[in-house]
Amino acid sequence: MVAAGILLSRLAGLIRSRVLAHYFATSDAADAFVAAFRIPNLLQNLFGEGALSASFIPVYAALLARGDRKEADRVAGAVGALLAVIVSVLVLAGVAFTPSLIDAIAYGFTGAKRELTIRLVRILFPGVGLLVLSAWCLGILNSHRKFFLAYSAPVIWNAAIIATLIWFGGTVGQYRLAALAAWGSVAGSALQLGVQLPVVMRLARGLRPTFDMASEHVRTVARNFWPTFASRGVVQISAYIDALIASLLPTGAVAALGYTQILYTLPVSLFGMAVSAAELPEMSSATGERAEVSAYLRARLDGGLRQLAFYIVPSAVAFAALGQVLAAAIFQTGRFTRSDSFWVWGILAGSSVGLLAGTMGRLYSSAFYALRDTRTPLRFAIVRVVLTTVLGFLAALPLPGLIGIPQRWGVAGLTASAGVAGWVEFLLLRRALDERIGETGLDWAYGARLWASAALAALVGGGLALATPADLALRHPVGVAIFVIGAYGLVYYGVTGLLGIPEARLLLARFRRR
Repeated sequence: MVAAGILLSRLAGLIRSRVLAHYFATSDAADAFVAAFRIPNLLQNLFGEGALSASFIPVYAALLARGDRKEADRVAGAVGALLAVIVSVLVLAGVAFTPSLIDAIAYGFTGAKRELTIRLVRILFPGVGLLVLSAWCLGILNSHRKFFLAYSAPVIWNAAIIATLIWFGGTVGQYRLAALAAWGSVAGSALQLGVQLPVVMRLARGLRPTFDMASEHVRTVARNFWPTFASRGVVQISAYIDALIASLLPTGAVAALGYTQILYTLPVSLFGMAVSAAELPEMSSATGERAEVSAYLRARLDGGLRQLAFYIVPSAVAFAALGQVLAAAIFQTGRFTRSDSFWVWGILAGSSVGLLAGTMGRLYSSAFYALRDTRTPLRFAIVRVVLTTVLGFLAALPLPGLIGIPQRWGVAGLTASAGVAGWVEFLLLRRALDERIGETGLDWAYGARLWASAALAALVGGGLALATPADLALRHPVGVAIFVIGAYGLVYYGVTGLLGIPEARLLLARFRRR
């Protein structure tokens, strides 16, 4: 249900990105819009699904597991009220100090481009505050195992932006259209919250907004929130440092990085977030002696890692080998050219370096959160940020000149360096958790079979892409992508099935039952 909800949401996000690319491509307006989205989204990522879920769901789900619904509703109401007040203050502060934020995040923006970014951020901030409250609803819905609504609700938010762009796209200039799209985002945020609240109130009938800090459970949520908040914060700092460095590169670098992240985050969200989100309440509900809890966590974790690897390995290989086909299918329309597709492909190939590490690291962090340990992931997130900053700066700015390539390709160095840092963080997380609950991890033989299957599928898909006439690929990028990626997927599933991968056979069995 998590995967199905996320799939719908991400498909809507891909359509939104395609429409944005149609009207903005890699222009100054596109740079401003992507940068503006990053700044208020800091609130959503810090206070929303990451920090709130990690601190709130383990406590709330444990209360529900023990049958103490009255205390669970009390905790949910108190957390919601506190969150609303904190976010309201931060939204007002964000609107007031937007120019300073722009200087910190997009230092390379000047003139009309900078002024447009300031205007967009001030429009977007209130809507992001509503999305944070939507993440509070997600925590309640997940704990009650109502996964589909929680993760499909963003479809409405995406639809509001898409409708605004299509309605006004042919009648106004790019700068005006960007502002209207920002207002569409605010309207979509209100709609996204609105579809979840009635279900939340029905599931938690005793929920009442109160500023209740007397409950030990509320204080536990608050104590666990701040380390997780800091952990998410340093990760966000890494993303914003990437955006800052990209703003120093030629026009379009920030937009190209944003388009790439739409593709990169699809498997991260669809598989990484789906498995981690589904496992967090399950791992948090573990009871018994320490040895029993450790054994239970190892079993859940290892099973989740196998699920992740089965889908993430072919995603990473497809990004590296077939990224141009994917980028052309999603974005190549209107002002977005074939040259832009190749640029996004290079950045996407860099992103593939750390795709598996990032998703597995998310699952390991969920295991720490289930153990009520939010500080260990924070320490390793700091290590990751430091590495990403140093490596990203070197790879993006001096390296292109040293190896004789255009400066704009430095943005691909940013994504590759982030992947290297992601592997370091993952290895640190695994070692620390193994010391707590015993040896965990993905079996190397299993992983080798997955990589070999994906490599063979890439040879087939790449051969088909090269054999496709250039004019056909230019005129029908979507059809070419369906043909090439479809063949790639069929070969991968076929080879993994022949190699005896249980997940491939299970997937085939599910299709047969349907």
